[in-house]
Amino acid sequence: MTWEDAASALEAADYVVLPCGSTEQHSLHLPTSVDTLRSSYLTDELAERAPDHDLELLVLPPLPYGYSEHHLPFAGTITLDAGTYQDVVVQIGRSVKEHGGDRFLITNFHAGNIEPHKLAIDRLQREHDLPTRYVNWTDFARDELEERFGDEWGHAGEHETSVIEHYCPELVRDEKKKPQTMHESEESEAFRYFDDLTVEGGLGDPTASDPTFIAEVIAETTDRILADLQIEQ
Repeated sequence: MTWEDAASALEAADYVVLPCGSTEQHSLHLPTSVDTLRSSYLTDELAERAPDHDLELLVLPPLPYGYSEHHLPFAGTITLDAGTYQDVVVQIGRSVKEHGGDRFLITNFHAGNIEPHKLAIDRLQREHDLPTRYVNWTDFARDELEERFGDEWGHAGEHETSVIEHYCPELVRDEKKKPQTMHESEESEAFRYFDDLTVEGGLGDPTASDPTFIAEVIAETTDRILADLQIEQ
């Protein structure tokens, strides 16, 4: 878009959307771009289906860096500190507000971003009067994912592997897929680096991935999120 195109699109949009990913290790079989790829593809799914729900979404370029301190021991991880990341999100939202964006939507695809996002949303609404909605995508698909994969399908596991196999199968190193090897941990430990949790860098069993199943989950979750975003006329 040119700036003129952007001005028209901002005026027409029900939500201006910031997809949020990360650049961090995803075990031995997935690239460091997993969360940013998910943020791009799955937010585009929302934008494409939005007119079916009488909504118009204007999607910003994905934010490829997040708060990933817990993955830093593994090469390829790039992290912002939590305060810097919070400020980045606020400044993006401030820019949206400056140019007439009426509602801001953050779509998130990395668990480490959640706490900084909560603080950023508080600031956007209090300090900049920008109504902001929040979609942590996985939360809207959790029931189906747990029913199919159990409760160990987290970082680089069955779920994320399935999504990348669905959209970008050429990026998955099939020969490296294996059940992840876990270290012992205590429930009361509030923060641990990922190399203290897992040998390879992931959780769960990526060999149990199922891209056909995940395509169905994506379609259902997309509609569920858009229904939640409905605006009273």
